[in-house]
Amino acid sequence: MPELPEVEVVRRGLARWLRGRTITAVEVLDPRSIRRHALGTEDFIGNLENSTVLDVVRRGKFLWMPLRSEEPLGEAARGEVMPRVALMAHLGMSGQLLMQDPAVPDEKHLKVRLHLSSSDGMPAQLRFVDQRIFGGLFVTSLVPTSDRGPGGQGETPLPEIAEEASHIARDPLDPHFSFDDFYRKVRARKTGLKRALLDQGVISGIGNIYADEALWRARLHYAKPTDTLKRADAVRLIDAAKEVMRDALAAGGTSFDSLYVNVNGASGYFARSLDAYGRAGEPCRRCSAVGLPGVIRREQFMNRSSHTCPVCQPKPRNGRW
Repeated sequence: MPELPEVEVVRRGLARWLRGRTITAVEVLDPRSIRRHALGTEDFIGNLENSTVLDVVRRGKFLWMPLRSEEPLGEAARGEVMPRVALMAHLGMSGQLLMQDPAVPDEKHLKVRLHLSSSDGMPAQLRFVDQRIFGGLFVTSLVPTSDRGPGGQGETPLPEIAEEASHIARDPLDPHFSFDDFYRKVRARKTGLKRALLDQGVISGIGNIYADEALWRARLHYAKPTDTLKRADAVRLIDAAKEVMRDALAAGGTSFDSLYVNVNGASGYFARSLDAYGRAGEPCRRCSAVGLPGVIRREQFMNRSSHTCPVCQPKPRNGRW
């Protein structure tokens, strides 16, 4: 499943190629990939054709493109036309959004094709490719944000958010992320620390891989009870989460196979730099650097796995999760 850095890599690429361009035609090659659009194929196409993509926005792992149609949909306080609908993309486990030229042969698992207005040197099509069909596209409503801040990471901050993403917290890379809100929520959860990190209502965008990496960098065990988490430890954890995600962004994300690629079809390579996840049985890099015998351990966790070093991430005596 793509995590925040992977989705942010896609967002940045799409923002570069899509902002200000008009969707001139839509082809739905497999209706299963728009099954979340309850009103069906014709309505999906009708909402998109002749609409202009204003931006590409992300909160956590949610990604959406605010649209402006030929008809004004609403007026902001400054008198500008404000979007009220957006094209939402759910990548699932294998969804890809690829910018391509018509001359490029169709991908094997192509599901939806958007034709775009011409622009010098820019690909003319946005293609949604999905091998496992767990992802999809749909048109959704935009609603005001509860804190009146921007809906998420975008090039043009707008105080609106896709309805399906309105329930989730801000992610660590969001400029409007509030540490105080996070600390209050995590202390109130009374659960294990990693469970809280994976709770999108507490903090968004952190999945299994980056939770393990952030906890390793912060020297915290996944089972540490959240109601005992000291403020200094929480600060160190959020700093570690930001650091590991920025490192992953610099490397283009984490890619373990060909299913994750960015909008240009290039895979990320941060997997080569992971310190905990997927390194069971290997020496802990931090411990081995100072002569300690730490070895990364893999343990079952919520039908997944957690990777920790028992030397520099000791399990708390009162750990219950």
